[in-house]
Amino acid sequence: MDNLIAGLQVTALGMGLVFGLLAALWGLLALAGRLEPPPTPPAAPRVPPALRVTGGGADELTPETLAAITAAVLIHIASRRRQAAPEMRSSWPGSLLFASRWVAAGRTRQTRPYRRERG
Repeated sequence: MDNLIAGLQVTALGMGLVFGLLAALWGLLALAGRLEPPPTPPAAPRVPPALRVTGGGADELTPETLAAITAAVLIHIASRRRQAAPEMRSSWPGSLLFASRWVAAGRTRQTRPYRRERG
C-alpha cells in the first residue's frame, strides 16, 4: 500500500510539474505576443513598368496577343523545370549515386512497370 501511495505521489508531482511548466511557457508566449508591436500595413503594390515591344511588326501586336505570348513563355519555363533541363540541374545525372551502378540498374529494373513479352 505504501508503494501505491508513493507511486501516486510521484505521478502527481511529475504531471503537476509538466503541466505547470507548460502553463508557464504559455504565459510567456502570451506576454511576448502582447509586447510585440502591431504589424504594419502592407505597402502599396508595386506596379511593373509598362512593356514596350520594339522591332518589325510591333505595331500589329494587341495586348491579348502579348498576354498569350507571355503565358506560353511562362508555361514553357515551368515545363522545362519539371523536365530537369540541363541548365536547371545542380549536378550531372548519375554523379550522385549512393550505390554502385550495378545496384542502381537492379533498382531500375525492379521499379519499371511489368510488360509481358510477346512471342
